[in-house]
Amino acid sequence: MKSPLLYFFIAALFMGTAAFAQKEDKSKYYDSSMIQLYGIVVSSDSLSELPYTTIINKTTKRATISDYYGFFTMVVFPGDTLLFDSYGYLKSSYIVPDTLKADSYSIVHMMIEDGILLPEVTIYPWPSKEDFARYFVEMDPYEDALRRAQRQLSGENLAVAASKIGTDADYAYGNYRMQEQTRLYGIGQVPTVNNLLNPAAWSKFFNSMKKTNKKK
Repeated sequence: MKSPLLYFFIAALFMGTAAFAQKEDKSKYYDSSMIQLYGIVVSSDSLSELPYTTIINKTTKRATISDYYGFFTMVVFPGDTLLFDSYGYLKSSYIVPDTLKADSYSIVHMMIEDGILLPEVTIYPWPSKEDFARYFVEMDPYEDALRRAQRQLSGENLAVAASKIGTDADYAYGNYRMQEQTRLYGIGQVPTVNNLLNPAAWSKFFNSMKKTNKKK
């Protein structure tokens, strides 16, 4: 029968070997010079957050992406070079200071908007030279923009346009207030009617003119 002391010695030797192996494995992934870097990426002109910016550690070949609010975090070492890349902005880099003593560090990284120079575009009023030539030949030299505007702003055209447009609440209220003020102003006097600015009266006037011309 084996002695219990032998079993105890074997168990202690196994536990010591496992603890040494665990300590050795941790030393592979842990370094006292590691720094937990926290940061936020913003635009240099408006200081607005830049979401989903790619941050690449060129030294360790690792990367991360900022969140919706431009925030990011990653493990770095002093002297590492970080490359920031965001759509619509110039690529920029940041070197982690090699004099840091703390195990955490925070930064605010600003990026410059990338301006895109587009080629010159000339806009013509006609789609082709043939359309321009046809318009030039058929053009009426006496039909300019001023004459067309004067014709459209004539009293008859304005009266016709006004007769086709329904009155809204604001116009109705303004018309009521104007009639009320006219009534109060003419209390005790002979009532007078001024249709000079009344579009409906102008429309009736032109219709009567047309009827008169047709009879003649």
